Formats: sequence, C-alpha cells, structure tokens
Amino acid sequence: MLRILIADAHPVFRKGVRNLVAGHSGWEVCGEAADGVEALSAALDTRPDVAIVDAHLPVMCGITFTGRLRELGPNTHVLILTKHDDDETVRSALEAGARGYILKTDSEDALRDAISAVGANRPCFSSIVSEMLLNAATGRGQRNRLKSFTPREIEVGQLIAEGQTNRDIALAIGISVKTVESHRSAAMRKADVSSASQFVRFAIKHSLIHA
Repeated sequence: MLRILIADAHPVFRKGVRNLVAGHSGWEVCGEAADGVEALSAALDTRPDVAIVDAHLPVMCGITFTGRLRELGPNTHVLILTKHDDDETVRSALEAGARGYILKTDSEDALRDAISAVGANRPCFSSIVSEMLLNAATGRGQRNRLKSFTPREIEVGQLIAEGQTNRDIALAIGISVKTVESHRSAAMRKADVSSASQFVRFAIKHSLIHA
C-alpha cells in the first residue's frame, strides 16, 4: 500500500487530490495539512511514502518543508504540486530534495504518473519543468525566459530594476505613465514576480542589470 500525505492551503484542492488517490487501487491518504508546519508534524507522525506538497505553503513553505523532511524523515519522497513554474522555485525545490515537480495545470494522468514514479523513488517532472531543466543544463534557460519580453518591456524592466518610479520611466523614454504601468505589469507577469524587489533579483539573474 502506497501511503500519501497531501499538503495544500486550499481544502477544495486537497479534496480533489484525495479523491484521485482514493480512486487508485493500492493507494491511500494517510494525512492532510494546510500549512508547512502542520505538514511536517503529520509527516513525522504518519511516515508516508509520498508527500504531495505545494511549493508555497503558508507558515513554512513547501521548499523549507522538503529540506526539513529530508533530514528528519528521509524515507518519505516529496512530490511538489504547484502553480509556480519559475526556474528559481524549481531549482530550490530540487536542491531541497524533491523527487518530482509537476504543475496544477497538468492532467490527472500526469499526477497519477508522478505519484507512481515518486513512490518508487524515481524522479518525475512536468514537460514544462523538464524543458526548463534542459535549458538550464545547456545554458539556454536565461535567454529563453527573456524571449517572451518585448523590447519595450525589457527597457521598462531595466528601469524598474534600477529603482525608477513609473513617472521617472515615463519621462525618460517619452511615454505616458499609463503605458509604463501596462509594460510594468506585463514584465512582472512574464518574470512571475509580484514585487519590485523580486523583479530586481530576476533582472540581475538574467543580466538586465548588474549587481
């Protein structure tokens, strides 16, 4: 019997995963958790074979949870199931010890395959994550990430990372503040960040600016 722990902040999502597990012969849910601290406690109490974990759990994030569990419960294999596909989150999860990483947008069959693989201590990644890892290995990752940016979004992004306000950017490149806001929103969405400080890290990493 493959024993599975589900850790996600959203009860409705946990229910969906629980139903998928319950419908598979030889699998059972041995615990659930809504945050990382609760998940770690449940994992140490129940000793599941697989922990299905969101990367961004509240209280203790899924990546920190993965690292702690690798130290305290190394026989439990972690499968990250999340909406986040940025390379920083993926890399951090794998460095912490996750054996699988798939996205919430993937199919139920993909989730079943991932649970089977991770339960057998085999790595399993969604196609998007696999491509990201290949790009990183071949040095194409950073270029590909910026490929979706328009020239104007890159220009605005550089100025954001340098600490310029929307008004400063508008004056510097001769466009309206409203247009700057539009380009700023697009650049941050494509970078998968939600704050200027996160965008600065993205910009440094992708050589838009230098540290």
